[in-house]
Amino acid sequence: MINYALSQTVKLRVATINFLNPAPLMWDFEHPPRMRDLASRYSLHPTTPSECAAQMAAGRSDLGLIPVAAYATIPHLAIVPGCAIASLDRVRSILLVVKRHGDDGADGDAEQCLTAVRTVAADKSSRSSLAYAQILFRKFLGSDPGFFQHPPDLEQMLRAADAALLIGDPALLALEAREEVEARAGEQYLWLDLAEEWRARTGLPWVAAFWAVRADALARNTVTPAQLIDDVQHSRDQGLAHIEDLVSEWTPRISVPSKVIRHYLTRNIHYTLDRQCIDALGLFYHYAAECDALPAAPRLTFLDP
Repeated sequence: MINYALSQTVKLRVATINFLNPAPLMWDFEHPPRMRDLASRYSLHPTTPSECAAQMAAGRSDLGLIPVAAYATIPHLAIVPGCAIASLDRVRSILLVVKRHGDDGADGDAEQCLTAVRTVAADKSSRSSLAYAQILFRKFLGSDPGFFQHPPDLEQMLRAADAALLIGDPALLALEAREEVEARAGEQYLWLDLAEEWRARTGLPWVAAFWAVRADALARNTVTPAQLIDDVQHSRDQGLAHIEDLVSEWTPRISVPSKVIRHYLTRNIHYTLDRQCIDALGLFYHYAAECDALPAAPRLTFLDP
C-alpha cells in the first residue's frame, strides 16, 4: 500500500513536449487562473519526445507526456487515464515522404514506391514514429529498409535516403511547403500520413502519446492519484475550450497559417484516451514486438484513483 501523505511538499517533475499538438493538454499548466495552483504541485520541463522518454527512464522526471514507444522500454509506469495525443484519420504531423523510382511518375502505385525504398532518414526526436514506420514496412509491406537518424530537414534527408520520416512541427512545415520542395528538387514525391496509413490498415486510431507516471513518484508527493487525474483532464478540457486563444498564441511561433493550426487542433488531433485508443495501443505494441521495432511491452496498467 502506497502512503500518499507526506510531511513536506515535493513537486512532481513533469516532462512535457514542446510541440504544437500537446498545447490543449497544457492549458491550465500555462494559463491563469489554475496555473499558479498547479505550479505549487508540478515543476514543468518542456522537451522533445525522445528526451521526455529519456528523463522518465533515468528517473529525472516523475510524470511525462510520453511517446507510446517509451511504455515498452521504461518499467514501472502507470498510464494516467483520460488524455492522449491521437488521431482518428489524418494527423499531418507524422509524415513519410518517399522518392519515386523508375517510371512510376506522379501517378505511380504507392505500394510499389514504398517497396522500392531501401533507406529511410528518420527524425531522431521520436522512437514511436520510427516504430510506426517500421510496422508499415515490415508488417504491412513485407520489406525492411535501413533506417538512420537525421536532423529534421526534409530536402537534406531526401538527398541522403530514399525516404524521409518527419514528425511534429517540422512535418507540418514541410507539408505546407510541399510545392516549393518539389519545385526545387525537380520531381514529385509520395507524401504519406502515417496515422492515415495505420487507420486504413487496422481500423483503429493512431496514438502518439499519453500521460504516464512513475509508480513510486506519488509516494514522495502530496498529489493523490485522483487529483493528478483531475488536474490533467481539467487542463485538457479547458484547452479544448480555448482553441482560438491557442491559435492566436501559436500563429507567431510556427510558420503555417492560423487556419491550419485551428484545423490541426480541432480536426487532426484527438485528445481523449478512449476505448478505441486503448485497443489501438494493444495492437501497436503487439505489432511492434512482432516485427522487432520495440521490445515486448508490459500489460497496460492505469493509475487507479
